[in-house]
Amino acid sequence: MLENSKLPGFESFKAPFRWCVLAGIWLAYYCFGLTMVTLAPLVTEITSDLDISYSQMGTILGAWQLIYIVSAIPLGILLDRIGVRRAIMFAFAMIAMSVVLRSYAEGYASLFLAVAIFGLGGPLISVGAPKSISLWFDDTERGLAMGIYMTAPTLGSMTGLSLTNSLFMPLLEGDWRGVLLLYAAFIFFSSLVWWLITAHKGYKAIEERQSSRRPESEHKNILRLIKIPAFQIVLTMAIGIFFFNHGFNNWLPEILRAKGMNAVHAGNFASIPVFCAVISSLTIPRLAKPKWRITILFFIFLGFGLSSLALQASEDTYLFVALVLQGLARGSAMTLSILVLLDIPGVGKERAGVAGGMFFSAAEIGGVMGPVSIGIVSDISDGFSYPLYMLSGVSILLLVLLVWLKTQKNLITNYKKSR
Repeated sequence: MLENSKLPGFESFKAPFRWCVLAGIWLAYYCFGLTMVTLAPLVTEITSDLDISYSQMGTILGAWQLIYIVSAIPLGILLDRIGVRRAIMFAFAMIAMSVVLRSYAEGYASLFLAVAIFGLGGPLISVGAPKSISLWFDDTERGLAMGIYMTAPTLGSMTGLSLTNSLFMPLLEGDWRGVLLLYAAFIFFSSLVWWLITAHKGYKAIEERQSSRRPESEHKNILRLIKIPAFQIVLTMAIGIFFFNHGFNNWLPEILRAKGMNAVHAGNFASIPVFCAVISSLTIPRLAKPKWRITILFFIFLGFGLSSLALQASEDTYLFVALVLQGLARGSAMTLSILVLLDIPGVGKERAGVAGGMFFSAAEIGGVMGPVSIGIVSDISDGFSYPLYMLSGVSILLLVLLVWLKTQKNLITNYKKSR
């Protein structure tokens, strides 16, 4: 294996420059998180302007996850061939194009297509970020670096949820199309920052060395992993986690507005779980030792269920508690699930890349189903009570899967002891 330290002059610029690379990755993920929620605070304005139903809006909100599912593995292969720099630049282009086309949508079909294009950029950031960090940070600092960049999509979502209706819509006199173009301009500027950071000759040299390594057979790794029962359980858990998170996050502003809040008040309340998720992502995964991860996940999934039940209340106090619970659970559920995935015998660091790709591909099935299901059920029931009960049901299924996973891990441990 070729080491970064063997590159001429590498150590002379590695220490300060790695933080610039991390800043570029953080910015890419920030744009990813911002774009995920650009439509959520504007559901009322868009559905009214384009004359589409909540059921149709649900399919629109889940369109990019549908593309993500089928594109994640091919785009991961593309990333290995063209390098992280070009891959993330391509991701920026797809994200910016998606937001621009949303602003020009004239109906259901055009808006669906515009959102779907976002699914061609998301996987490259999800896969490219950890790969880039692995090139620049050693084992002792990698956890810190990943914890930092994982705050980016959360903060991007917070920006979109809290500022869209409180700042940008009034600033642009209620023009939702203008707000989307403003976000697209920011994404374009961010792409230039990434391009300038990675234009450093040292960065290019490292990518060239990395691309010269022969990749292992992904086909064999996929077949080997999918046969592990514990691995199958975690992939199923990933579907449930994303079903809850994407469904909850995309519809939260509208759920709050259905309770009588105005757009600004709903946007401010919707940013509460995002803020709590940042705190959670920086603390809980770093403190969770391997033997406690499943136990902590139990309380996280319990928090999912309790938060959706508490959100049925109309008092602001209960709503605040519900949103805090959801944010704390949301901020670390995915990270801990991935850590549990890597703890499974037969996975480990040597197959972390393909395992992570399979995790996100499976997870986005839930990412599609969540927003779509909530939209359909809310249309049928004429409200959000039944969709919230549905989310509570998903949390119960996650708890059952977790108990099953614990049994599998105990079987593995007992088998090792008996040998």
